[in-house]
Amino acid sequence: MERVIAYVDGYNLYYGLRSKGWKRFYWLNIQKLAQQLLNPEQTLVQTKYFTTIVKQPDDKRRRQSIFLDALKTLPDFDVYYGQFLSETIVCRVCGHTYTTYHEKMTDVNIAVELMTDASQNRFDVALLISADSDLVGPVEAVQRLFPTKRVVAVFPPGRSSFALKQTAKAVLHIGHVELAKSLFADAVVKPDGIVLHRPPAWR
Repeated sequence: MERVIAYVDGYNLYYGLRSKGWKRFYWLNIQKLAQQLLNPEQTLVQTKYFTTIVKQPDDKRRRQSIFLDALKTLPDFDVYYGQFLSETIVCRVCGHTYTTYHEKMTDVNIAVELMTDASQNRFDVALLISADSDLVGPVEAVQRLFPTKRVVAVFPPGRSSFALKQTAKAVLHIGHVELAKSLFADAVVKPDGIVLHRPPAWR
């Protein structure tokens, strides 16, 4: 059996779902989704999910917290955190000042884990669930330095990258069918007995 590790760009996947208006798929069992993408001769040995904690608004932060707690109940599943950096913008027309936030470190964290796992021979195939062209460099490096290993680019709904398509050994697309088969149950029970409920806004 080929060993597979899935590397999931959380915000890239989220914005793909949002672009389609598919809120009902936000309550997504990421590990089950990755398993939907395997061939019969492959086995998923680990799933790595990369995200950044939402600071505001409070309702969005709470929904993300519930979702992350649900993900953490999965076996062989790890979450890696980046950060949001704030930037103050001044409108040149009216002078109004506002703050915007940019997600940082996700692509770097994915690159580090991808290279580390390849060098330690932890996978035969890497499923890269992202359409971020910034990841072309590490994908090229893995396949150049470890020619027996394959990186498969998996594009979230409504998203793609020509550069990744040209670089990866294969390309898959996440569609409605895979998502529909990969939802958590409406209630997820943590090991301590606490029950996590699907947020009403995600129904």
